[in-house]
Amino acid sequence: PPPATPPAPRLDSKKGDSDDVVQQQAFAAGSFVEFTEKKRAHVGKIDSVEHKSSGGARYQVIDSEGKKFNIPDKQVLYSMPCPNSPGQATKLYDEFCQAQDSPVKSIQDAIDVSPDLLEMAWEEAAMEEESHQLTPASFIELVHAHAGSAMEKYLAWKYLQTDASHVFFREIKSHGRVVGFKAKTRKAVDAAKDVFCRTHQDENEICFV
Repeated sequence: PPPATPPAPRLDSKKGDSDDVVQQQAFAAGSFVEFTEKKRAHVGKIDSVEHKSSGGARYQVIDSEGKKFNIPDKQVLYSMPCPNSPGQATKLYDEFCQAQDSPVKSIQDAIDVSPDLLEMAWEEAAMEEESHQLTPASFIELVHAHAGSAMEKYLAWKYLQTDASHVFFREIKSHGRVVGFKAKTRKAVDAAKDVFCRTHQDENEICFV
């Protein structure tokens, strides 16, 4: 059972500047995760968690085909909690599996985001103070003015790592995972947009923004 006095917050702050090097906060058994194994991305459910004496964690993960993987924490790329209702859990997991390999256009359509909305999000984020980070949740809230669902946040996380998004944002990592995004300077965006528009002939919507 959790202690009466909660430990100093660290997961609430998605800043990625973890001061604690003691016991790493592990993902809960049952969580849905995207992870890498032999340089390939997979999705699965955490079946069990093992805490290492070094402070890290290892997970046994089962993918949608029933294959088992034993992976260290650093190989988990993204995690979402499993809903309590079995019906909702099955539906979310199926959507998660289908979304993992979605092309960029499908992701854009699913979260109803266009290059001009991406640039608007960048302009808003660029006006924030230096330490500000955009997260998948704050991105959905910024462009759609509502709290993102589990799938919207996952798709936003994927979308913010696309080549188009890299024109405007750089990735912030914690424990090897992409946890947030930082707005680039206008000068950096202009240079990145120039390169993008010369190398992405088929995705040039962004070049007219």
